[in-house]
Amino acid sequence: CADLSLAPSRAGRGLRVDNRQCLDSSTKEPCMTYIAGQVLPPFVVTRVDPEAMKEWAVFLEDPNPIHIDVAAERAKGLGHRVINQGPINVAYMMNALLRAFPGSRIKSMSTRFLDNVYGEEKVIATPRIDAVAAGHITCSISLESAERGLVCSADAVMITSP
Repeated sequence: CADLSLAPSRAGRGLRVDNRQCLDSSTKEPCMTYIAGQVLPPFVVTRVDPEAMKEWAVFLEDPNPIHIDVAAERAKGLGHRVINQGPINVAYMMNALLRAFPGSRIKSMSTRFLDNVYGEEKVIATPRIDAVAAGHITCSISLESAERGLVCSADAVMITSP
């Protein structure tokens, strides 16, 4: 099977009958095989950009100053860096899933917010396969701050067949 980090994105999908999920089987290239317990390549954000938070605040209609103003953050006693919006943290985990399963889609996702993600931090979203069944894969995803450890976690179901 192909190295997941090098696997091309293709529309074709197929299954193997040994409770492993095999994507891209409509091509003559080796397919990707997924197994329960497998840790997938992480999605790394090398720097959570405070300027991007300002743009997201407009998009999300979230004027809370903790996302855009360090002085407001300090005044509330919440620290010395702006706090990333929750939907951005979820997007990091979704990106990890969609990168790991090219051509698939997210059927459901349940997220737990355990701590804040701060501006300027490096965060890593790492998916892990929990179960493989015909047409779908169940995963857990961790989002960790390189500085402080686990900040969010999620469970998701990926649809892998048309």
